Amino acid sequence: MTEDEKCRGASMPLPPDVEESLCRCGGIAGLAEQLPDDAALKRKSALHRALADPFRLKILAMLSVKPLCVCVIKEVLSIADSKLSYHLSVLKKAGLIVGEAQGNWIRRCLGAADSRRRPELKTGTSGMRAGVRTRESSPWPETSSRPAS
Repeated sequence: MTEDEKCRGASMPLPPDVEESLCRCGGIAGLAEQLPDDAALKRKSALHRALADPFRLKILAMLSVKPLCVCVIKEVLSIADSKLSYHLSVLKKAGLIVGEAQGNWIRRCLGAADSRRRPELKTGTSGMRAGVRTRESSPWPETSSRPAS
């Protein structure tokens, strides 16, 4: 077997520039060795699925402002309890959010370890925050409801 055949496989015709770059990375075998393992790909796939829904992105954007209880998230999104529960469970399974018990309430917040490990989440939701009021800039006290528009 010639060196070219080792790089590209025995019977695969390739354009010269592709063949050259493939040889530089160790050929087909070298390229296959550089792939992430199946467990890492499964985790990335779950993350991408969790981020592939507008409701879940809205939830993450809200939680990037501050921890919230489910009743507030439900009110903002205007969705049924069952649908919100499903979206929260997808985000939790992906490790993107956690629940913190505070008395009778459970506040949802971004997973602290995940936001440090995954900087793309910070940059990915930062664009969604444009125009979002923070607690400090909000004209409504935290304990009252937002007036109807």
